[in-house]
Amino acid sequence: MATPGAEEDALARYRSPLVSRYASAEMGFNFSERKKFGTWRRLWLYLAQAEKSLGLPITDEQIQEMEANLDNIDFKMAAEEEKKLRHDVMAHVHTFAHCCPKAAAIIHLGATSCYVGDNTDLIVLRDGFNLLLPKLARVISRLADFAEKYADLPTLGFTHYQPAQLTTVGKRCCLWIQDLCMDLRNLERARDDLRFRGVKGTTGTQASFLQLFEGDHSKVEELDRLVTAKAGFKRAYMVTGQTYSRKVDIEVLSVLASLGASIHKICTDIRLLANLKEIEEPFEKDQIGSSAMPYKRNPMRSERCCSLARHLMTLVLDPLQTASVQWFERTLDDSANRRVCLAEAFLTADIILSTLQNISEGLVVYPKVIERRIRQELPFMATENIIMAMVKAGGNRQDCHEKIRVLSQQAAAVVKQEGGDNDFIARVQADPYFSPIHKQLESLLDPSSFTGRAPQQVAKFLKEEVRPALIPYQSKMGGKIELAL
Repeated sequence: MATPGAEEDALARYRSPLVSRYASAEMGFNFSERKKFGTWRRLWLYLAQAEKSLGLPITDEQIQEMEANLDNIDFKMAAEEEKKLRHDVMAHVHTFAHCCPKAAAIIHLGATSCYVGDNTDLIVLRDGFNLLLPKLARVISRLADFAEKYADLPTLGFTHYQPAQLTTVGKRCCLWIQDLCMDLRNLERARDDLRFRGVKGTTGTQASFLQLFEGDHSKVEELDRLVTAKAGFKRAYMVTGQTYSRKVDIEVLSVLASLGASIHKICTDIRLLANLKEIEEPFEKDQIGSSAMPYKRNPMRSERCCSLARHLMTLVLDPLQTASVQWFERTLDDSANRRVCLAEAFLTADIILSTLQNISEGLVVYPKVIERRIRQELPFMATENIIMAMVKAGGNRQDCHEKIRVLSQQAAAVVKQEGGDNDFIARVQADPYFSPIHKQLESLLDPSSFTGRAPQQVAKFLKEEVRPALIPYQSKMGGKIELAL
């Protein structure tokens, strides 16, 4: 048997489809080993630079050596060191020191493993939000354009998935947009609330740094401030244990889970509308809906969003449980769990936002199908208008009500028992009792008269709430997105 090459060997091992099949290259890199360990080295550099500026005996030559080797990572050596030491941080300390022999003595000076581990996680979470937010804004923008285009198009509303009063296609879309705008605000808040762990030492007391600076509390505080600023954060948590509080992870994954719920609802609506043949997601020229049924146009993108959104919604359970069992200053049973749930939450959110953008850029509306469904249901909804018109023409409200009750039940029997069309209006037109309003029936049945202020609500909502929320992201709106798979 031939020895497999690198590509064949990779295919013989499980790879998460979140990375291999779906997620963007940018989000994949954000949670990559190269980003992680490159950030560790930058954090060691920030620490050394700050310690030097505050008077510790660190030379310019040592700093320059570290700067020159930030991305010169020998991953094979690091893996061998970790296998030997059973400690990932010390493995990379040794690997960094190997290519920085002059700086070896001051790398990681005074720090604990969580200095690089937790601070890197916070940087990655922040950068993850910065990747997601423009994508969410693009989805909102595309749906806003759709809502504006169809603000006036009447459509049958549903409550309990039963026919209800009319709304408009654009107004229904605004229900989706409003949820996503809430998610936009939540993601912005969660990102902006993130703080840096900073320079806190083994149990968060900063004892090692106080010793380095010979009891000078002001220098320890300044060290914390300097490193926090170098990492791009405005604030650090004032108190930590060995780790930052794992409740932070709960807040992060909670807003992503909430986003998942919004997208699941939107894509479920689209799937239901596809079944009604009123609205469909984009369908490629050569796309196959079913291996057995060539006529099918399955809403596979919306189904993918729902499938992955369910995964995203469940991931918040991990940090909830992890935070609840962090004994005292910390335990290590958080580490393996967080390696999985934090990355998967952002990767999954990234995928479903890209997919929903693709859907929203190609939604197809079938006005004639929508109109036909309205015609089937509107006659019953118009009964109150007919009664009011008859009363104005001199009729008795109770007599008219009884007439309409009988005729509507007869029409309902045709629809339900015979499978025919709703002939209620034809029965009204054939009944001499309603002759005073026969000429008004067409206007009484105008669908636009049943949509209330829906068009005005769309215009006001988009102008006053949606478009202003998208202003910070205008430069990142970009073009259409094509899905790889």
